[in-house]
Amino acid sequence: MDMTLNEILDFIGKLDDSPGGDTPRERFRILLKSKLTELGQVRDYVQQCLRGSGDQYSRALQDLVNHIGELLGFEVEFGRYHGVQGQIGFDGHWESKSGCHIIAEVKTTEAYAVKTATLVGYVDALISDKRIPDWGSALGLYVIGRPDPETRQLENAIIAEKNTGRLRIISIESLVSLAEMMSVYDVSHEDILAVLRPSTPLVDPVVSIMTRLVAQRPQSIEVERILPQEPIETGVANYIITPTKSDEDMAAEEIIKTLVGKDSIYAFGERTPCRKDLKPGDWICFYATTVGVVAHAKVASIPERTLHPSISQPEDYPWVFRLSDVKIYTEDPVVIDAQLRSKLDAFKDRAPDKHWAWFVQATRRVTEHDFHILTKPEE
Repeated sequence: MDMTLNEILDFIGKLDDSPGGDTPRERFRILLKSKLTELGQVRDYVQQCLRGSGDQYSRALQDLVNHIGELLGFEVEFGRYHGVQGQIGFDGHWESKSGCHIIAEVKTTEAYAVKTATLVGYVDALISDKRIPDWGSALGLYVIGRPDPETRQLENAIIAEKNTGRLRIISIESLVSLAEMMSVYDVSHEDILAVLRPSTPLVDPVVSIMTRLVAQRPQSIEVERILPQEPIETGVANYIITPTKSDEDMAAEEIIKTLVGKDSIYAFGERTPCRKDLKPGDWICFYATTVGVVAHAKVASIPERTLHPSISQPEDYPWVFRLSDVKIYTEDPVVIDAQLRSKLDAFKDRAPDKHWAWFVQATRRVTEHDFHILTKPEE
């Protein structure tokens, strides 16, 4: 589609639970199913919802999550936006041909306490209505827009209440990544089910491993065709984009504020692309996952194996290098939307709504032209 989510919502009208087949809600859901097939655009729409506020965005997010369920190969029953007495108030009921039933509960943020008994109650009610055979074929899935690594209250509640066999958690970022794996690589619906039913309630670590493998596999013809990664040149400044994800203690933006803004350092892992050739004078920008580019700096030293007190996982990121000319703009990030992508050399001759997560899933070299578009200019 050539329209942004905001344009669609303005055109569709107010999303609510009004009955009828020709309501804004039904028109929006039909439009998603018939027109929104490119996962790059799905990711854009999800990020627009997370940047917005109010019922219209939270309801659109709920429908987008259910649409992703359809793209993952499930038969999806869309739920109501608000519960009413006498009806089961799930956000989405996803049924696999294998007989697995997933009851989705969408949360924009994890900042507020969530009562897991509510989702358990939805599944119990569906079993009572004989719409699900039993708990052996059911799974309650919390889909979180902005996970809060500081509280982790939902994960802790699932563990404390011994519901790890019944309830799971996944970020919307990882859910979209699963759909992209199905679309681009040899990942089946059954593979997706295997990932959604791990031994712990948090799905993101498993998806993160898969994402890194996909982003760095050498036989990835699609990625190599779009942006070949030649060795970093010597004697000239090179330009790099690197992703930062939230960890168990801090959100991605806070990690960047601490390491890049406060300490003027950053760290790479053993296998991080570009690490061995990084040199003083190169430029690097920092992409906070689901947010955008939030900082850039000049490389001031080669990476050295050392310990730094601000790095929470030094065994994973032992190669530390210093930075200078740091600029932080976490409050006004550069969003990598379709309009911006259309200006990048990396997306030349490529439709801006196609799969684009590969661009921000691993550290990679970019052109000087792209670097200046991806970063905020000096005042």
